[in-house]
Amino acid sequence: MRHIAIVGSGPAGYYTAEAAGKQWGEDVRVDVFDSLPVPYGLIRTGVAPDHQSIKKVSVRYEKTALSEEVRFVGNVQVGRDVSIAELQELYDAVILATGAPHDRNLDLPGEEFANIFGSAAFVGWYNGHPQFANLAPDLSGRHAVVIGMGNVALDVVRILSKTEGEFAGSDIVAHALDALHGSEIETVTIVGRRGPHQIMMTPKELGELMHLERASPYVDKNDLPPGADDAILEPGLRKSVTLLRDFAAIPENIHGEKRIAIEFDFFASPKAFKGKDGKVSALEIERTTIEKGRAVGTGEVYEIPADIVVTCIGYRSSPIDGVPFDERAGRFANDDGRILPGLYCVGWAKRGPTGTIGTNRPDGYGVIELVADDIGNGSRKRGRAGFDELAEKRRLDIVTFRDWQKIEQAENAAARDGSPREKFVDIESMIAALR
Repeated sequence: MRHIAIVGSGPAGYYTAEAAGKQWGEDVRVDVFDSLPVPYGLIRTGVAPDHQSIKKVSVRYEKTALSEEVRFVGNVQVGRDVSIAELQELYDAVILATGAPHDRNLDLPGEEFANIFGSAAFVGWYNGHPQFANLAPDLSGRHAVVIGMGNVALDVVRILSKTEGEFAGSDIVAHALDALHGSEIETVTIVGRRGPHQIMMTPKELGELMHLERASPYVDKNDLPPGADDAILEPGLRKSVTLLRDFAAIPENIHGEKRIAIEFDFFASPKAFKGKDGKVSALEIERTTIEKGRAVGTGEVYEIPADIVVTCIGYRSSPIDGVPFDERAGRFANDDGRILPGLYCVGWAKRGPTGTIGTNRPDGYGVIELVADDIGNGSRKRGRAGFDELAEKRRLDIVTFRDWQKIEQAENAAARDGSPREKFVDIESMIAALR
């Protein structure tokens, strides 16, 4: 019998658990740990609430979670309730699938001003992550700035721009919906250091900006390269740039019918935040030019108003005591998934915040191949039974997958009309739903 511990119950964690079941069948026991009482990681708290079709992948994870070989161990924080060293004593392999839950910092002057948020915090706020539920962003100003040129930036822009009615069918949490209903935002500026040919935005997400009830996207024609230059782009990026060209061609009278302007500010490198009375009020920007694919400052500096700022510039994994960490890359130090003997990583914890949800599937199967080569038939460690003894001694309040299903039923029952669920946004309420 092999005993595997997976730390993290998001896509990387459950694809890895699925792979372990395929590899060893009944001859494996997998415990999937999570610090929250609820599973699925970024599927629950990262995927935009108005992208419900993406969240349906959790049905696949549920099938794995309900198998005899796999157990969800929620409400247990590795590093606090149990150490990595203790897990290694109990399990043949410990696999870190913790994702990258922390924002990268811009490290700019003025970053301490109020109403500046990283995307992990802001997305966590509107998705009901217990860590960020009390964020309380001030949406009473007219000007929002979103820094970044990827899909997370588009998610934030879209959430800031939608009407209450456009959230029908989503699972945006009530506190965020209420705050957005009272928003006074009139412009949302998307700031990126490079140009249209360097964006990371995909066509589907970019195209959604064309269909917002009260918002219209603006692109300056002068920021677009010659049309013939698009031919060298890979097909997905070419489609995205074509959409930017469509945005630039929108007539002024159409813009005039919409209350919110979504403005793309390309070739714009943030330099400093300006503030008033302790709160952000403007963003200082240096105009850039592209040299050999890199953004180079031109010396031209200007300011744009900014009553709220959300930075969407990437994520970092959380260091864990006793685990080698690559500070520069913001992930665990590893050799293709191997960290130390018996210790592995997968997903964003392994490769950094790149790829799609589906990218984690081959990653999970790949790490299990490594584990299979390393542990053979297992080493007669105690695994699940040993952890349960430890948990009882420490009086850990473990939440199982069956427990989670009770929480899920309570969230579904509390949903407003048209919404699939109303999430609990604090751990106490989740645990109370079990009682």
